[in-house]
Amino acid sequence: MSNQRTLVLLEPPVRDLITQMAKEKGISISSLCRDLICEGLEIFEDRYFDRIASEREDKFNWGNGLTHDEVWNKKQK
Repeated sequence: MSNQRTLVLLEPPVRDLITQMAKEKGISISSLCRDLICEGLEIFEDRYFDRIASEREDKFNWGNGLTHDEVWNKKQK
């Protein structure tokens, strides 16, 4: 799989900040942009799964749930 180049237009203040950050980290602007996009996607994914988990938790009947020991098949004393 080859890497695809993507053109992104940034406003001057954002471009200047990205340039400064890349210099401080000693990496290229494109590498920094790639890293920031990946980090943003991870945050987006975390929020998505958090929302799903919250919806499931709200609907869960806690009275019918298993205990920790029951889940891990531990014998009770």
